[in-house]
Amino acid sequence: MKLNFKTFGEGEPIIILHGLFGSLDNWQTLGKKLAENYLVYLVDLRNHGKSPHSDSFSYLEMANDIAELIDDENLTDVNLIGHSMGGKTAMTFSTEFPHLLKSLTVVDIAPKKYPPHHDEILDALFSLNLDEITSRREADTEMQKKISVDGTRLFLLKNLDRKKEGGYEWKMNLDMLSKEVNSVIDITPIPFPISIPTLFIRGGNSGYIHDSDFEEIERLFPNSEIETIENAGHWVHAEKPQELLDLILNFID
Repeated sequence: MKLNFKTFGEGEPIIILHGLFGSLDNWQTLGKKLAENYLVYLVDLRNHGKSPHSDSFSYLEMANDIAELIDDENLTDVNLIGHSMGGKTAMTFSTEFPHLLKSLTVVDIAPKKYPPHHDEILDALFSLNLDEITSRREADTEMQKKISVDGTRLFLLKNLDRKKEGGYEWKMNLDMLSKEVNSVIDITPIPFPISIPTLFIRGGNSGYIHDSDFEEIERLFPNSEIETIENAGHWVHAEKPQELLDLILNFID
């Protein structure tokens, strides 16, 4: 699948993968900072952003999509960064195409199964009558009935796209994502230890990576280190961009 992407800068390649319900736009600020020293690719994963929709959705398929992009762009020694779902995609990629990677950075996700936790978001997204909404402000007002956190609503509403004939539509393939959400939170199979230099970064206020996960992370990624950004939640790149940038640059350099 030919993915939608943007590039910035020049030099050693970095590819950044967003999380569930996200898009490459979520990483533009940090991507442009990294582009001061690197060739940065921001990617819309399948069924997200402006990338094609499909009838199937798995980490292996998303990893294969990235491999196709790397081949098309003639890249080598890639520094791969993934947040949340993108982090699980990056871990899967490392098991299938380790020869293409120089380093791996996984942001606020562990290679484990998570309990269901997207019901509120899906309920809010499906509750919007997109044919009747006349503005993003109106959509935000409606979503406030379901989601009170401003940052979460703003993040989700980035997926709204105005139709030429009027009304709005979701850029993401919402029906497929809701159908496959359990596969997104499922365990990430790592059949053998990955020796690629790997950095795990967690938000100090996030519950996605616990201290109890460290042993399994270090077993599966023996050449890894784990860093914590204090006072950051799951969306580390939005809440603490400079701290995240510093960790990534220090690691890749």
